[in-house]
Amino acid sequence: MTGKLAVVFGGSGFVGRNVVRELASRGWRVRAAVRRPHLAQFLRPMGAVGQVQLFQANVRTASSVADALQGADAVVNLVGILAEDGKQDFPAIQAEGARTIASLAAAQGITNVVHVSAIGALASSNSEYARTKAEGEAAMREHLPSATILRPSIIFGPRDDFFNRFADMARLSPALPLIGGGKTRFQPVYVDDVADSVCAALGDNKTDGRTYELGGPGVYSFKELMQYMLKVIGRRRLLVPVPFPVATGMGNVGGLIGKLPFVSPPLTADQVELLKSDNIVGISGEDKIGTIEDLGITPQTLESILPVYLVRFRKYGQFSPETV
Repeated sequence: MTGKLAVVFGGSGFVGRNVVRELASRGWRVRAAVRRPHLAQFLRPMGAVGQVQLFQANVRTASSVADALQGADAVVNLVGILAEDGKQDFPAIQAEGARTIASLAAAQGITNVVHVSAIGALASSNSEYARTKAEGEAAMREHLPSATILRPSIIFGPRDDFFNRFADMARLSPALPLIGGGKTRFQPVYVDDVADSVCAALGDNKTDGRTYELGGPGVYSFKELMQYMLKVIGRRRLLVPVPFPVATGMGNVGGLIGKLPFVSPPLTADQVELLKSDNIVGISGEDKIGTIEDLGITPQTLESILPVYLVRFRKYGQFSPETV
C-alpha cells in the first residue's frame, strides 16, 4: 500500500487521529480533511515529513469535498456528531454529509471506501442521531455498493467523551445519574481497535460491500460501567436511578443550554432516547453482519485500558491507591 493516498474526513476527531496514525504507520499517504486545519497541526508528526497533509473541507460544502477527493485511492468517513450545534445538525452531517462524500467519490471512480456508522443505526429509531446514521449508511450503499460499513459500540480511549465526562463529574458531584436505572447494555470497544478495523477494511477487498459491528470482549450495563469507573478513580459516589421521563426533561433543558455559545450540553433528549436501547453486537438482528474478529482483530479489554488514562481523576493522581 506504500504511496497510496487515503482521504480521511473527520481526521482530527477522537477516532480520526487514531485512524490517521495507523494509516501512516502502514505506509499510506494521508489527507486529513477537516473544517479547521489550523487546529489539526498535531496530526502532521504522526507520519514522516509530508506523509500527513491537512486539507480544509466541510461535508456541508460539496465543492470542498470534491477538492479533497482529488487523486485519492481510498476514503474514510468518520464525520459524526453527538449533539447538534447550529448548522452542524444530524441531517446535514450524518445523512447528507455521507451522501455528498459517497456520490462525489463514486463520480471520481473511488471504490475503496470505509464509512463509520454506529450500532443502533435504524431508520425506524425515535432518535434522530440513529435515524440519520441509518440514512448515511443507505446513501453509501446507494452510491457506493462496495463501501465497507463499520458500526462500533461505545468507543473508549484517552480522549473519549464518555468515561472522561463521568469521571470529571465524579470529582465534584456527590452522585451520578443512572439514566433509565442504568440497565442499558454496552459493548465498549477500544479506539485503537476501531482504527485497526478501518485499516483492515481498506486493505482487504473481501470486506467490500459488507457491514461489521465492532464491540469489545465484554458486555456491561450502564450501572456496571459507572461502578467500574468509580473503582478505577478511587471515589465513592451515589448512583441515583433516573427514570426515562425525568431524564428526557433533563435532556430538554440540556438542549437549551447547548444553544448557548461555546457550551456543550451535558445531556440531550436525543441521547436519552438512545439509552432506551441496548448497544451491543448483534442487536440489529440483520443477517451476514461481521464482527471485529472477522477483520482479524482481537479487541482489548476495558479493564486493561481504562486505568491507564483515568488515573488523572484519582484524588492524588498516580500516587493514589489503585482502587477503593
